[in-house]
Amino acid sequence: MAVMETNETSTAVQQVTAAPNQLVQFLKDTRQEMHKVVTPSTTQVRSLTTVVLVTVFLFAAYFELVDLVLGTSIDKLFVALTKH
Repeated sequence: MAVMETNETSTAVQQVTAAPNQLVQFLKDTRQEMHKVVTPSTTQVRSLTTVVLVTVFLFAAYFELVDLVLGTSIDKLFVALTKH
């Protein structure tokens, strides 16, 4: 039983002492990746913003049309089913 406790303690100590090294490595890797980041130009930002806005409005119009068609169809179905 004492051998298992020693191994567990040893493993726990190794994990605790490895944490600062892992943090340092993480920060180094993050810094390297941040150097790869490229800021888009103003022209790119404007064109992509336009694409997003147009797409949003097209989807909104599509969903409004689908809602209108389905809503009207369901209303007519209810009216037809409730007539005596």
